[in-house]
Amino acid sequence: MHLPPAILREYIPPLYKSMRNPDRFFRAQQEVTAETCNMLFSDMPGDEGLPGRQRRLAMIAVMMTTAMTVFDASMVNVALPQIARAMNVRASEIIWVSNGYLLAAAMTLAIFASLAPRVGYRVQYPCGLLVFTLSSLGCALSDTPHTLIAMRILQGIGAAATLSIGPAVLRSVFPNRLLGRILGMNALLVASGTAIAPLLGGTLLSAFSWQWLFAINLPPGILAITLAMRVLPERVKKITEPFDIKGAFLSAIVPGSLIMAADSFALHGGQSLTSDTVLHATGFLVLAVAAGAAFIRCERRASKPLLPLSIFSSSRFSLAALTSMASFISQGITFIALPFLFQNVYGYSAFISALLFTPWPIGIILAAPHAGRLSDRFPPALISTTGLCIFVTGLALLATLPEHASVLDICLRSLVCGIGFGCFQSPNNREMLSNVARENSSYASGTLAIMRMFGQCMGSAAIGVILALFSQKDLHSESHAVHIALWVAVASCLIAITVSVSRIRRP
Repeated sequence: MHLPPAILREYIPPLYKSMRNPDRFFRAQQEVTAETCNMLFSDMPGDEGLPGRQRRLAMIAVMMTTAMTVFDASMVNVALPQIARAMNVRASEIIWVSNGYLLAAAMTLAIFASLAPRVGYRVQYPCGLLVFTLSSLGCALSDTPHTLIAMRILQGIGAAATLSIGPAVLRSVFPNRLLGRILGMNALLVASGTAIAPLLGGTLLSAFSWQWLFAINLPPGILAITLAMRVLPERVKKITEPFDIKGAFLSAIVPGSLIMAADSFALHGGQSLTSDTVLHATGFLVLAVAAGAAFIRCERRASKPLLPLSIFSSSRFSLAALTSMASFISQGITFIALPFLFQNVYGYSAFISALLFTPWPIGIILAAPHAGRLSDRFPPALISTTGLCIFVTGLALLATLPEHASVLDICLRSLVCGIGFGCFQSPNNREMLSNVARENSSYASGTLAIMRMFGQCMGSAAIGVILALFSQKDLHSESHAVHIALWVAVASCLIAITVSVSRIRRP
């Protein structure tokens, strides 16, 4: 689960050399991970969930699914220029290979979170995996952009069926005493995949065609489906009330409209912000607000709502959700702004820019397991707030990068961001899941995924507007725009800290 020292030594030597004894440090990290794994599969009297052996198989199924979705998203983005050339289409058209996936997932997350208590994890999770795996095969066999985009939309739907309930499945499988640890390992897996995926994608593209980026999902997909059908628990309580169709329709309109509004700005980033662009984006934002208001009114009146608003009666849950969204706005802005800084301002190649991102997930890898373990013993709100304070420090360090920054300087500042986000994420997720009843775990899990996606979309919209307003296609103005965006990320993180601090003393 940890990046071996050889990778760090080869790709980021200044960061590696800055450690006093890196080999001993990484051996200690591996010992901590081994100890955590042994504890995760031990049984104690009164444990909820599944026995140790079944718990192990369920964890493999969930982790394998998470890895596939993380790798798929990152590697496909790397391959978009090559796909455009192979299919002889414009970049503006092939971008929907990525956007179609995101749009389909965002529009169906809440729907699948509501379906899970009705059909059960053992039905929905494997079915979502099956759709994802078969559509991966469809992507690999696609020979036209429209077919590829259609298959990617199906992939997004399949991914939403699993992502919406992934943390809920882990909660149903593991006892509460181990919840922080397993969520920490899940965050660790996401960070590891984020770090390795661009390198793996580039390696595959250099040796094979882009179709193999999708075909690689078939073996792990089949294995994960088999394990999920075998060990995942059935539904605990059958729900007989009719499905909230009106709520489902409105819940799809809200995130879909927000993403289309963000996309309107993102596609014009770096260009003049025209009145048509503003009108187009404003129309989608108005539609999102109207649909959101109608959704809340509908859910209050429904006998069995798509998303029970009662889960937000827990102030700790609501504050954790808001904290998550604000922090992902910061991360979303930073992840889009830094490539402009690295490539257009500092003049690094795309490959070196990808490597300069590596300290961020490495920081998460170093911090997430410890933060998850500590959140089982100490207040998660306190640990996640501490992580946010470290995170905002790293963001401020990035926002104050000098005009000619060294590789070591960039790496160390990114590492601080990763450590902070790793300390924040798993305790905050634990806070959300542990403050709702177990029968509402799927709704909490869906809310967690929705907050993450909303935050990323809002971050994308923010950076699009900033680049459109302040970047005039010259080096100085682009550098100025990127630094403004990074300070906006700092401001959003400060809001997250303010919200997070308010829950520390709450019962």
